[in-house]
Amino acid sequence: MQTQPRRQPGSAPGRSRNGTRAELSSLRKRTRERGVNPVLYLLARAVLVPFFRLYFRLEAIGSEQLPRSGSLLIASNHRSFLDPFVIGAIARRPVYYVAKRELFERRLQAWFLSSLGAFPIDRGAGDEEAMATAREILDRGDCVVIFPEGTRVRPGPLGSPRSGVGRLALESGARVVPVALIGTEDVRRGWRIRPRKVRIRCGLPLRLARAERPSRDLAAAATKRIWACINLQWEWLGGAKAPRASAERAAPRERARAA
Repeated sequence: MQTQPRRQPGSAPGRSRNGTRAELSSLRKRTRERGVNPVLYLLARAVLVPFFRLYFRLEAIGSEQLPRSGSLLIASNHRSFLDPFVIGAIARRPVYYVAKRELFERRLQAWFLSSLGAFPIDRGAGDEEAMATAREILDRGDCVVIFPEGTRVRPGPLGSPRSGVGRLALESGARVVPVALIGTEDVRRGWRIRPRKVRIRCGLPLRLARAERPSRDLAAAATKRIWACINLQWEWLGGAKAPRASAERAAPRERARAA
């Protein structure tokens, strides 16, 4: 009996792994070369900003800390699919953000997200092309949003960061604004979008010394500094703290992963 080849998780039926990789590369190339669609961006802001302000009673604290020009890396915790749009609503400039590749499997959705600045990352695969795309966007003076946890974490305390954010900050030399969101995790239930209070707080921009090829230890140290600032915003918003025992158990795992 012949067995069918095993399909990669998240890939569409009949689509090869190489084909998927080529499509992801094409989307990243589009982001690098064409950027945000200005018409769609303005339309999205015209709709989403009033919606967030009224329906979610969006409260933005410290949004003046977000520079309106120059290379900027916004590092935030991640609770909901709405998080990039909430951050984009308060940034007052186009933002680019990494998103899991599964979101780009449907062509119309892929076009929409790409036109609003999203580009795909293959999580857990050491996606160098995605990181290179983020660096190129920062090098040309634009803004990138990154979620150091790597995936949505809800509910409860913050998750554990990955060292990619520290590496990106060091390699680009961009200013880093630590951001925390709370309330977005309660918004969605199935297909229903419920009215919930959403709050976001931006900390003071950080500037790390640029390093073209940072070591793993240096990237981990930079990530630790950025994450501590995100955690500070999170606790200010009243977010749940991680139990001390859990944090102590997580520390050796993070050091091992960085190594």
